[in-house]
Amino acid sequence: MSRVHTIGIFGGGQLGRMMAQAALPLGLRCTFLEDAPDCPSAVLGAVYTREQLAEFAQSADIFTLEFENTLLSDADQLLHSKTLYPPRQALATAQHRLLEKALFDQLDIPVAAYRRVDSEADLGAAVEQLGLPLVLKTATGGYDGKGQFVLREHAQLVEAWQSLGQNTPLVAEAFVEFSRELSIIAVRGQDGTVKSYPLAENHHHHGILSHSIVPAPDSLALLSTAQDYITRLLNHLQYVGVLTLELFVTENGLLANEMAPRVHNSGHWSIEGAVCSQFENHVRAVAGLPLGSTESVRPSVLVNIIGQHPDTAAVLALDGVHLHLYGKSERVGRKLGHITVMPNDSTQISVLLQQLGQILPEPLSLPQ
Repeated sequence: MSRVHTIGIFGGGQLGRMMAQAALPLGLRCTFLEDAPDCPSAVLGAVYTREQLAEFAQSADIFTLEFENTLLSDADQLLHSKTLYPPRQALATAQHRLLEKALFDQLDIPVAAYRRVDSEADLGAAVEQLGLPLVLKTATGGYDGKGQFVLREHAQLVEAWQSLGQNTPLVAEAFVEFSRELSIIAVRGQDGTVKSYPLAENHHHHGILSHSIVPAPDSLALLSTAQDYITRLLNHLQYVGVLTLELFVTENGLLANEMAPRVHNSGHWSIEGAVCSQFENHVRAVAGLPLGSTESVRPSVLVNIIGQHPDTAAVLALDGVHLHLYGKSERVGRKLGHITVMPNDSTQISVLLQQLGQILPEPLSLPQ
């Protein structure tokens, strides 16, 4: 394979931006396919609109993506002449919850009981089979809690169908009683090498990630199982790049929730907190370079900045925090940046989180 000089990225949001930032020290440039000209990635490379897909295809040596809902038609047009990592099958599977669950079943990765729903009658049957509460989800689309309806009683059946029924097929999932939400991020190189990061414990607020604790407390006994599950996926898909698997901790062990064929919000801590970040390892894999160490430097907590920007000086006055702003305008529920908390003295993490809870306009699930 000839040396890669430029990587084309489907999407120009903050994930593309952080990939491009990781690529620069390796002597690699990035271009982006993104309809918003003022996107976060625009400061780091040329931005092409979807109408310029042909020009985008000529702008780079190899291609990747920052968002699993990248249009398959765009990917297919590119694949006539160029290579895309992760592979198309991973992208197509992650875009359709029923395909994803079928893959998990095939690889013996346990998931919550589920049923396909194509009609209101199907939904009624699913309620009888799975019990209540259950979660009704669109099979395609949906992000940060969107495209979902939690059905808690029979009286909500019509409302649930009216809310999502125009988006069939749907997936009805048995409600999972879980104690924690975890994620594991791993990377697979073009030579088949697999490396995984420590488990993250994720805390959400109204469907949006608030913060991630790494390594997840009391998770050593779960790590090998999580590594096994994600390695099955990586090898089956002949994957190249970073893959994320979201997991529930239940009384019966780990259940898979969903996979994301990309770098992941719960891995942003790795920029400072790991020997080699998820972004650099993704770039290395896509470019055919050796993978870096996924070991953590020391315990870290990733904190999202949502909706409103904090006082930059107040954040930076705290010892042991790293601030990343994405260059995005304020909007309710929008991810504007993140903070990595990793003081030299890890016993100070809880104190720093409380201080950030006072500083951030939207503290989400941080302790107050």
